[in-house]
Amino acid sequence: MLLMLVSLLCCVPAAKACLQCDRKIRLLHEDFILSASTVDNQIELKKICDHAYVTYKETSQERKGVIDPTTLYRASTLYQSEFNSFLKTPHPGSVTFEAIQIMEKGRKILEKHLDTFIRDGLCPNKCGILKRRVMDCFSCRYRIYICPSPSGQQDCSEYPVLAEEGGQALLNCFLPWHRLLLGKTEYHYSWAPGEPGAKKLNESDFSALVVTDDSSVVLNQLHVDEQGTYRCSLQNRNGIVFYRATFLLTDW
Repeated sequence: MLLMLVSLLCCVPAAKACLQCDRKIRLLHEDFILSASTVDNQIELKKICDHAYVTYKETSQERKGVIDPTTLYRASTLYQSEFNSFLKTPHPGSVTFEAIQIMEKGRKILEKHLDTFIRDGLCPNKCGILKRRVMDCFSCRYRIYICPSPSGQQDCSEYPVLAEEGGQALLNCFLPWHRLLLGKTEYHYSWAPGEPGAKKLNESDFSALVVTDDSSVVLNQLHVDEQGTYRCSLQNRNGIVFYRATFLLTDW
């Protein structure tokens, strides 16, 4: 029976659900099962683990079924700490009830971290399109996740910029979620001369200024005739625009 149990642990993959994508957690559970004093207890503990995996899977499915490496690390590290404390605690009687409790604690840890990630971390773009890399909780493989623009557009921000003649102006297009974008991206700056807002601008009104990996540009030694509408668009090598910001450079 012991050989059968070991074979079952090694050959039948558990239903993965975010937390089990961390190999350390899977090994922790397997070692825990095999540490039981009798084969019957080992079988009982495996049943508890299997049921816990089902609840973990349900918890993951209810929360989009994806996770990022940082959230997985935080959740698995906390759970591993709790589980190690559980293992150090004497269990004079049956360990079954305590095992159910610690597995449920793992589910709650997973639930809490996924709730925070889905609410605050998965799609932080308030405007613009985010195409990012996340881990699928069930295959434990990375895949592409697309966060569409909540506003339905890529034209996101408009900033008034004041400068003095002969001075300089900083145009900064960066937002923190830009770091999450998958693939090579570049900031494309362009300019339409004339008093901002004086007329409706078309695409043909803009002239290219610079394409750069840096999110910001500095305009030095400004002249009056350099006022106008400056635009920054974040795009990939295929010309797909993820985010666009406009800077209205006026009177000095």
